[in-house]
Amino acid sequence: MKTSKDLFERAQLFIPGGVNSPVRAFKSVGGTPVFFKEAKGAIMIDVDGKEYIDYIGSWGPMILGHAHPPVIEALKNAADKSTSFGTPTELETKIAELICTMMPCLDKVRMVNSGTEACMSAIRVARAYTKREKFIKFEGCYHGHADPFLIKAGSGAITLGVPNSPGVTSGTAKDTLLARYNDVNHVEQILNQNKGEVAAIILEPVAGNMGCIPPEKGFLESLRKLCDNHGAVLIFDEVMTGFRLSPGGASQRFNIQPDMVCLGKVIGGGLPVGAFGGKEEIMNMVAPLGPVYQAGTLSGNPLAMTCGYTLLKELYEHQVIFEELEEKTQYLEEGMRRVFEKFKLKVCINRVGSMLSFHFNSVNVVCFDDACAADANYFKKVFHGMLKRGVYLAPSAFETLFISRSHTKELLDRTVVALEETLQEIEA
Repeated sequence: MKTSKDLFERAQLFIPGGVNSPVRAFKSVGGTPVFFKEAKGAIMIDVDGKEYIDYIGSWGPMILGHAHPPVIEALKNAADKSTSFGTPTELETKIAELICTMMPCLDKVRMVNSGTEACMSAIRVARAYTKREKFIKFEGCYHGHADPFLIKAGSGAITLGVPNSPGVTSGTAKDTLLARYNDVNHVEQILNQNKGEVAAIILEPVAGNMGCIPPEKGFLESLRKLCDNHGAVLIFDEVMTGFRLSPGGASQRFNIQPDMVCLGKVIGGGLPVGAFGGKEEIMNMVAPLGPVYQAGTLSGNPLAMTCGYTLLKELYEHQVIFEELEEKTQYLEEGMRRVFEKFKLKVCINRVGSMLSFHFNSVNVVCFDDACAADANYFKKVFHGMLKRGVYLAPSAFETLFISRSHTKELLDRTVVALEETLQEIEA
C-alpha cells in the first residue's frame, strides 16, 4: 500500500511542489501532506486508512458534510444525462433565481467556474460601469489568483512568504490600492487621495484568509456610505461566507446591501463553480447584453448546477440548519477556550457563525498585521499534535476552520480532548 510519503514523492515529479494548490503542501506547518481517499460527513480517511475529524470541509462548501446523500444522488442522475452541454439549460435559471431569492441584494447573477474568475469578472464589470480603473482591496483578503489581487493577498500567498507574486506587472499593481482591514479612516484617506478614480472596493465581509477576522462594528456600514459618496461599487467577496453565515450570506447577517457579490464553493455543492451578481444596471453591462466580455464553456455546467441547486434548496427550506451550525461552533469555541485557559495561554479566538480561528500569543486580531504578529510556530506544534490525534485543521495559521452540520457533539468533544492532550504534550 502506498503511503502519503510515497504519493507525495511521486507527485513532485509531475506537479509543481506536488500539489495543485499551494497551502496543501504543508510548507507553513512542515512535514508531509496527508493524501486522502474518501470522506463521509465530518470524517475524512487517508490512504493509510486513518480517520480524521475534518475542519476544512474543502474550504467551506461541505456545509452539510462530505458526500451528502441528496447531493450525491442528484449528481449521479445528472451525470447519466451528460457531464456538459455547452448550451443553456433550465437548471441554470432555477439556481440563479434561487440565489437571487436567498440574496435579495442580487438582481441578476452570472455563473463562472471559480471564485477567482468571479472576483476578476466583478472588478472588470465595476470598472466598465464606473469608467474608472483603480480599486481598493484590503491587506490579507484573498480574492483568487488573478493578477490585480496578488498584492498582500493573505492565505496561501503569505503562508509561502510571497505576498506579492512575481509575474504581476507594475502596470497592473498600480491600480490596486491597499487598505487596512477594519480601518475606515485609512479607506477614506485613500479615496480622498484618488478622487474620481476608484471604481470599486472589494473585501471579504468576514475575512477568512488571515484567519477568521470579523468586521468591527460600523466598518461595513461605513464602507457602504463611502462608496455612495465617492461613486464606487461595493463588492462583497462571499466565496466563503455566502450561504454559510446565513441563508443570505454576510450581507443578510450584517444587514448591508453591497452593489455586487462574488460567490463560489457552496453554490456547487463541492464541484468547481463560481458566480458574480449584483444590481440590474450593473449586471446589464455583461455580454451579450452589454459591452463587458465574459465567457466560459463550462460555466453553468449541469453537474455543478445540479449539486449546487440541491444543496441551496435544502439550506433555503431548512433554515434551522444555520442555528444548528451557530450552536455547534459556539460549543467548540467554548471548549477550546476552557482548554487554552487551563494552560494559561494567551490566545485570540475569532468566530462568526460556523467560521472560527485561533491566534496564539495575541489578544486582539482585527487586521492583517495582527494576524502576522501571532505565533505561527506554536500553531505548527498544535497542528501536528492534532493531526496525530486524528483532527485535521487547516495546514496554515492564516486559514479559517469550517464546521458542518455533520459535526456531532461527540466529534466536537473529541476535538477538545485532542487539543488538551496536544497542549499537555507541547507544554510538558
